[in-house]
Amino acid sequence: MSYVSGRVPGRRIMAAIFLLALALSACGRAEPAESGRPGPELQRFYEQQPAFGSCDGYATTAADAQAFAADPEFRCARIEVPLDYDDPDGRTMQIALLRAAAGGERIGSLLLNPGGPGGAGMSMAAVAGKTWAGSPVTERFDLIGFDPRGVGASIPAVDCFTDAEIEAGTAVTSVTVGAGTLTEEDSRRLVDRCAERSGGRDVLAHVGTRDVVRDMDILRAVLGDERLNFFGQSYGTRLGAVYAETFPDKVRAMVLDGAIDPRTGTDERRITQWAGFQRSFDEMAAACATRPECPLGTDPGTASRNFQTLLRPLLDRPVPVTGGGELTYDAAWGAVVAGLYDSAAWPAIEKGLAEIAAGRGDTLSAIGEVFAGRGPDGRYPNFTEALYAINCMDEQRHTPAEEVELKRRIQAVAPFLDAGRGAEGARDPCEFWPAEPTLGFPYATDIEGLPQTLTISVTGDPSTPYQGGVSLAETLGGALLTVEGEQHTVTLSGASDCVNDAVARYLLDPQRPITVRSCTL
Repeated sequence: MSYVSGRVPGRRIMAAIFLLALALSACGRAEPAESGRPGPELQRFYEQQPAFGSCDGYATTAADAQAFAADPEFRCARIEVPLDYDDPDGRTMQIALLRAAAGGERIGSLLLNPGGPGGAGMSMAAVAGKTWAGSPVTERFDLIGFDPRGVGASIPAVDCFTDAEIEAGTAVTSVTVGAGTLTEEDSRRLVDRCAERSGGRDVLAHVGTRDVVRDMDILRAVLGDERLNFFGQSYGTRLGAVYAETFPDKVRAMVLDGAIDPRTGTDERRITQWAGFQRSFDEMAAACATRPECPLGTDPGTASRNFQTLLRPLLDRPVPVTGGGELTYDAAWGAVVAGLYDSAAWPAIEKGLAEIAAGRGDTLSAIGEVFAGRGPDGRYPNFTEALYAINCMDEQRHTPAEEVELKRRIQAVAPFLDAGRGAEGARDPCEFWPAEPTLGFPYATDIEGLPQTLTISVTGDPSTPYQGGVSLAETLGGALLTVEGEQHTVTLSGASDCVNDAVARYLLDPQRPITVRSCTL
């Protein structure tokens, strides 16, 4: 289990749960395009013609295969980008994308990213086409979902574990939360394994956000757009912000839903994020406490303690799951955190906790599998592995002592996740990564020439807390849409016509003054 990400659980996932600054201008670097005219080193990438065709063979999971087959008009392609923008004549990567063509008079392409990092965008385009069916967005824009470098159907993809290892719960990439520990040998072996299975250490060194936004500008050009239209959720808001910083004159419209705060560094953001999950847990516990059968008790003030009373026995004695397998401590808390992304899943969490008290783990096991994207064939997406690799290239690094201190601070702000075994044994899994991080903090500040952007922030968002959206809107000098509710991101959830209408109006005419500044779920 990795540390919590900015992942956006899809609406079908939540339904299943419910029912069950470093600059790019370093010496020698190939420069970003000026006014759409790339330097000669990158010309061949910008002048590609994507060969869109059948999506057969692009799916990497059963869910993707189902999504891609939902509409025979979907078209897929791969485009070539440099592995290393410092060496554009060297090794290349292939970025996979899916197009859902505009139903009417086309304005341009709308590039989509679902978050993560590590979330695959191809299936997002397929699902968005259904969610926005009949909307001016699908009438006027080609929806373009792309799998960022290292993710999903892009080549090469980050691969650190077998499906069997993920299934067994041994695919560990962080112990900042939970009961696990990492040794120096564990950390070295993890990086070596990822390099061997992912195509080499040079691949791991080039999967960060700053490389992805360079890819996004090539995508913009090969899709025939003079300026970029972008919709990003969760981690996707970081992609949007860094693109805006790098190519401000190439932005037409940008919707950023569930914002990561560009002003906060790694430690502050993780602590704020886990505090947000504690707040959501407390809200769930208070709602549960109104019922006498609540497995967390009828006093919300004791809910965190009662939660650990239920879970800690699993440290030594996991509970069985019907049909085979067992629910461990780390799998249980991971499933609860997954359910906290959306208040619609709170009843399923309560059911799962009651089952643990009765000695079985069916519901929480199912929640964890659905959130992780496990298919009926037992295959998993490479989300967790890609999240790990991308964060290693984005986030600030820690010494072992600093990682232990971070875990102590997280346990203090999120006591519902304190396993009672202290913080010793925490270690930065990126300690031996083959390259230094390239993102830099803060980022996306003091941008000149950026058009109006639209940031959406939900007041009860546990993963990307509301103030992060306030900060991003201020940093970009754009508009903020405040949404009253309890969930992580909102636009594609189908939960708010108010939000969807505001997004459509903005995308159709991003220069129009934004008058709607608040919505309620």
